[in-house]
Amino acid sequence: METISLFNYLKHLMDEGNISLQLSVPQLMEKVLERKEGILTDSGAISVATGKYTGRSPKDKYIVKEKSVVDKIDWGTVNQPISTDVFNRLYEKVMNYLNTKDEIFVFKGFAGADKKYRLPIQVINEFAWHNLFAHQLFIRPSKEELKTHDPQFSIVFAPTFKANPIEDGVQSETFIIISFEHGIVLIGGTEYAGEMKKSIFTVMNYLLPENDIFSMHCSANVGHDGDVALFFGLSGTGKTTLSTDPNRQLIGDDEHGWSENGVFNIEGGCYAKCINLSAEKEPQIYSAISFGAVLENVVVDNETRIPNYDDSTLTENTRAAYPLQAIENIIEPSIAGHPNTIIFLTADAFGVLPPISKLTKEQAMYHFLSGYTSKLAGTERGVTSPEATFSTCYGAPFLPLPAKRYAEMLGEKIDQHKVQVFLVNTGWTGGKYGIGSRIKLNYTRKMVQAAIEGILTKTETRTDPFFGLQIPAQVPGVPDDVLVPAATWNNEDEYQKTAKELANQFRENFKKFRSDAEEIETLGGPIK
Repeated sequence: METISLFNYLKHLMDEGNISLQLSVPQLMEKVLERKEGILTDSGAISVATGKYTGRSPKDKYIVKEKSVVDKIDWGTVNQPISTDVFNRLYEKVMNYLNTKDEIFVFKGFAGADKKYRLPIQVINEFAWHNLFAHQLFIRPSKEELKTHDPQFSIVFAPTFKANPIEDGVQSETFIIISFEHGIVLIGGTEYAGEMKKSIFTVMNYLLPENDIFSMHCSANVGHDGDVALFFGLSGTGKTTLSTDPNRQLIGDDEHGWSENGVFNIEGGCYAKCINLSAEKEPQIYSAISFGAVLENVVVDNETRIPNYDDSTLTENTRAAYPLQAIENIIEPSIAGHPNTIIFLTADAFGVLPPISKLTKEQAMYHFLSGYTSKLAGTERGVTSPEATFSTCYGAPFLPLPAKRYAEMLGEKIDQHKVQVFLVNTGWTGGKYGIGSRIKLNYTRKMVQAAIEGILTKTETRTDPFFGLQIPAQVPGVPDDVLVPAATWNNEDEYQKTAKELANQFRENFKKFRSDAEEIETLGGPIK
């Protein structure tokens, strides 16, 4: 099959098949239950299990090596190249496979709340619940917008189609392939819905910077006076929890663009991790899991249909997908001005990073490129003690362009808009994991509040002896000794030893950037 015919081939199959186009949430829920793809919970959410794959499959993600992108993509283990021939053959197989199905579900919508920069997309699903997920996570068009909707990117998702690695030129039965020239994301061999969300994010992380827009893996909210705060952080650092603030309007919880006009959400919904979720700790997220929400891999009581958010039998990576409108305090449309404050979140299980510290521009760029947090013992097989983990720009798996491109855009934005940047440790204090304790969420909230309100710009600071970070001497509502890591440890020698070890791990990780980011390391890295 000639590459040029792919779009026409897609249209032909969609026209000839039994297509359910743009179904409403109630209609999709009926389909899910009728097809026995999931069950109804006591709150009106749909609960599904994704089987073998309960998370993303990064080793099975590819970008087609096409002329228009070959010199721009940061090729490697994250952005694995695949040939156009392999893609075309697999694409034809998947479309023929979908054509045998009794019913296919299609959603048309957008990525990007700012109409000037949004990407029209369509999502073609084998499963009704995947289409419900797409309806909740992406931006839904109005009836008028639907009339002129012209998709520039299409997700084709066939979870029960399993590739043959020998025949199909991929590494396993699972594949996630992005073709920028043809505007197609091809997914198969996995039922994990997050692959759709993150594939479009990868696409936007290519397209937006090409238009001088800084794409960001962060949450964002806005205060009553229009002051905007961004929250960067890896899973488990509290990004969703801290950005969902009853006193501030949520712009979005995960993916944003920063244009010459300000910040806009890329999505129309939230995909919250819900292990150990409770109404007391996270009331807004808890109440958002209502009619039409999708619960992934959450154990549900067969009789009462009440979810047990503390049960990790299926996975630690339990998830809830719901529209932004399920959160009471949001801004619509999901657009706001330029950020005043940026918060980098890390869960330091070594207990040596300050609970909050102020960063210079160079330190911000350094920690952005580093993207540090900790893996805890027991969360993965083979992890028996805390391990430092680094994810470039707090989103390495989704960055198709070289990392320095994103870091430079951050530095330019900080300079241009005089943004205050803080590093907040939501991890351990008084010792490493197993000895110390997790920093109280109430303290973290007060620190974040003080940073956003500008209180910490006037506060006296002291310099951290290992990382060169500026630690505020006081934060309203937080004991002074909590702010200084050394003051919370009982063993000074053990503290210094652990801090030196972590600083060395930062240096070791940053070696890959030294050839073109030496100045950033010199001015922003740990003290030598």
